[in-house]
Amino acid sequence: MTTHEDGQDDDRDPVDAIAAAVLAVPGVADLHAGMFGEAATYLPGRRVAGIRVQPDITEVHLTIAFGSPVRETADEVRTAVAALVTTPVHVTVEDVVP
Repeated sequence: MTTHEDGQDDDRDPVDAIAAAVLAVPGVADLHAGMFGEAATYLPGRRVAGIRVQPDITEVHLTIAFGSPVRETADEVRTAVAALVTTPVHVTVEDVVP
């Protein structure tokens, strides 16, 4: 649990912060669970699709909005997530949606 400057506790898992950072990147439409649903983190009572944190790598799987530059969007996601983790970040664009 993290305590913020305002004294409030944050019960969110670090995976939630990663997901929020990814979704805040312009051009990202959503997180994506992968072709077979394998890209996910399992937490007590729930599953966070599109984010897989392992001891040696952090994987992000996502869909981007049509017209968004794929490489640049993936680079922005990588940068945003790298600020939150200590492992290399791999970004996979699974789909482009309207």
